[in-house]
Amino acid sequence: MRRLSIIIISLFAILSVNAQDSISGIHFGYLSYKQAIEAMPDYRLVQQKMQTLRGQYEAEMKRVEDEFNRKYEDFLDGQREFPKTILRKRQTELQELMTKNIDFKKESLQQLANTEQEMMAPLKARLNEVIATIAKDRGYALVINTDAEACPYIDPAMGEDINQTIQDALQ
Repeated sequence: MRRLSIIIISLFAILSVNAQDSISGIHFGYLSYKQAIEAMPDYRLVQQKMQTLRGQYEAEMKRVEDEFNRKYEDFLDGQREFPKTILRKRQTELQELMTKNIDFKKESLQQLANTEQEMMAPLKARLNEVIATIAKDRGYALVINTDAEACPYIDPAMGEDINQTIQDALQ
């Protein structure tokens, strides 16, 4: 029994040392994904296209808002003189116009978000390819995205800041 205990303790000590050696051999890279995307030349092009599209939607929203305001002012100016049926008809028209404007605003925000996702997809795919290539070349076990303060501390002896390496590879 004593012999078995000595063997178990010896095995535990050996495994503990091997585990420590394995852990110290693990290396990883870390970067700001957002910073890497923003450094890509095509990112500025996407942002310009999105700004143009936002401007078009904003101009249309302004146009329909002005139309609503004009009709509302007309309604206020004539409401005392309108017969009840015309008054109700105009109120219904204004309500429908307001509902359409609200729906358009929601739809346009969703459309902008979808368009931005579609335009950013190739950039993200390219960035992911570059990250994977660099990670394989350098023998990283993983690459950590440091955005959103997800990693408050990274030991520089265990990991490598690859922000500049990634940015250089993307140029």
